[in-house]
Amino acid sequence: MDRYFTKHENKLILSGEMGEKMHVLQTTVAKEKITLHEPSTEIQYNAPLLDVLRDRMLATVQHTSHQGVGIAAPQVGINRNLIWVQRFDKIDQPFEFYINPKIIWHSQLLRKGTEGCLSIPDRKEDIIRHYAIKIQYINSKTGSPVEELIEGFTAVIFQHEIDHLHGILYPDRLEEQLSEDVLILNENIEFSIQNGTFIP
Repeated sequence: MDRYFTKHENKLILSGEMGEKMHVLQTTVAKEKITLHEPSTEIQYNAPLLDVLRDRMLATVQHTSHQGVGIAAPQVGINRNLIWVQRFDKIDQPFEFYINPKIIWHSQLLRKGTEGCLSIPDRKEDIIRHYAIKIQYINSKTGSPVEELIEGFTAVIFQHEIDHLHGILYPDRLEEQLSEDVLILNENIEFSIQNGTFIP
């Protein structure tokens, strides 16, 4: 497995200046849809040009033409395990960058919320996600693993973006949830758990 960017990826990263937004792949374009459904691979925390991609991805998700709350590298054509997430659970709601993130635990408690995607134009759907998750990612300075417990809407963003790294788009989750058997715990917030599990 190549832990550094390929020549093609380097060319794409260097297709613009630092701070210049990148093209966001769209599901409405056949070739781009294929890339969005491909699983991504890990990248070395100190890979050359990682800082450039990091900067350009942030410029992309914050661009006034399509501001979002998160973005994954596959959405800009780079099938690597890299995401930006806006941390609504922190003071000033900062955007933070994550290298090789993965979910290592999730709660049985679920929540439903409306989601959209920069790569899926003119569409929003109610998606069921885990209320709380524990993620593991790589420290960008030392390369050592870090674990963090996250809840609520910020956890939803992480799940959405990490799905991108597996080639999963939120409509795929919508199809899954139509066949799931869950028990609604609160009609207003719509917390739920899979039917048959222990109710606290």
